[in-house]
Formats: sequence, C-alpha cells, structure tokens
Amino acid sequence: MSELQTLFEAATAGAQNLPERPDNETLLQLYSLYKQATAGDVAGKRPGFTNPVGRAKYDAWKKQKGLGQEDAMQAYVDLVDSLKA
Repeated sequence: MSELQTLFEAATAGAQNLPERPDNETLLQLYSLYKQATAGDVAGKRPGFTNPVGRAKYDAWKKQKGLGQEDAMQAYVDLVDSLKA
C-alpha cells in the first residue's frame, strides 16, 4: 500500500471525528473528492429536482471530472488536515 493510500485512509477516518461539523459546501467538497478518489469520474444520470441532496452531491462530484485518483486523494487529505486545525 502506498504512503498516499495510507494517508487517505487515515484522513477518511479522521473526517468522522473533526472538532466541528464543516459547512455544507465543505461537506460536498469532501464527498466529491472521496468519490473521485475511490470511484473515478461521475457516471449515471443526474438526480431529479425532487432529490435536491442527490443533485448537489452529483454536481459537486461532476466538478471533479478528470481529476486523477492520486490528485483527488491528496486534495482530500489536505482538506481534512486543514479542517483539523
């Protein structure tokens, strides 16, 4: 396992125990970076207007399109580290 993978897994666990809950925009950023790092580019149809949470998550993830797995992992680790401070 690479050092980045180890840091990513630690950041994933650490994101569950942040000192305070991040705002919704930051939570969407965490979600989108995590999904990009673990699943790659978004696929499937955008959820309908009756599912605003699903739409927001889909849109946030779509913004990460083209970002490589390692870059997404590093961005996620950096974001979680900044939230711990």
